[in-house]
Amino acid sequence: MTIQFVTFGMFIIDEFSFADEQGKPTGETIGGGGTYATIGARIWLPPDSLGMIIDRGNDFPEDIQNRLLTYGSDIWHFRDDSNRVTTRSRNSYKGEYRGFEYITPRIRLTPRDLEKTRLTRPSSGWNPTAIFEPIPDRCIPEELPSLKAVLPHIAILSPNAEEALSLLSLPLIVTKSAVEIAASEFLKMGVGKENSGSVIIRSGALGAYVMTSDRKGRWIDAFWSSAENIDKVVDVTGDFFGRIFLIILMENQVQATLFLVGLLRDCLSQTETSTKRHYMLRCQRLSRFNNLVFHTLQ
Repeated sequence: MTIQFVTFGMFIIDEFSFADEQGKPTGETIGGGGTYATIGARIWLPPDSLGMIIDRGNDFPEDIQNRLLTYGSDIWHFRDDSNRVTTRSRNSYKGEYRGFEYITPRIRLTPRDLEKTRLTRPSSGWNPTAIFEPIPDRCIPEELPSLKAVLPHIAILSPNAEEALSLLSLPLIVTKSAVEIAASEFLKMGVGKENSGSVIIRSGALGAYVMTSDRKGRWIDAFWSSAENIDKVVDVTGDFFGRIFLIILMENQVQATLFLVGLLRDCLSQTETSTKRHYMLRCQRLSRFNNLVFHTLQ
């Protein structure tokens, strides 16, 4: 099977703590945006067509290992190092505030890490489409020149609202008008070959704003509206479903896609206990939302 999906996202073990408890982690779970992108792609693609490198330290939990293997052992390329621990992060919550920090050293992945693995060259004549979601802790004004340098090689730029505003040194107050200004500014910098790319800014409860150089921007509402089953909303962010959104989008456009992710997003523990059927039902709903975005890009 030809490799159709590769992620440079970093595998992380996420820990969670809440302000109303004693400050101790409430548990550990699978983390990392690239990981959830891969798990999401597994819904449609066989395991031998997917690929992700996982740096496995001497503390790698057996239960997490077993959970990963349920998606197919062919997906994961494990690199073992008995002299280090696995990359871990801590997510802390207090009301609407979410804090994030790494608590062990991290190992970033680059294309060179694919050398001498089955992921080195997915297929002859492979012409990947790059969907780029920037690393949150690099969404600062100082990194904007580096982003400008790679924008011509990106088909879709998709930060979230806070990341977009931060990169552009705009006030970190998320409103529709602020998001629209940010999308316009990115397009002025030249997204994609001959400015043929798109900007999608995911804005939580506001929905997503889609804009191209030759089409006016359009807001796509969040799937759950205040008038429809609002009691079912747990949170408007999440590693798994944030990644699923982009995966469904790229499945509409290309058959072989390189998804460049080096991101960490709000990881919701309930996705770990959900069944695969529940994944499918939620993805079907998200697919309808995605179709609106896709048609906006046409």
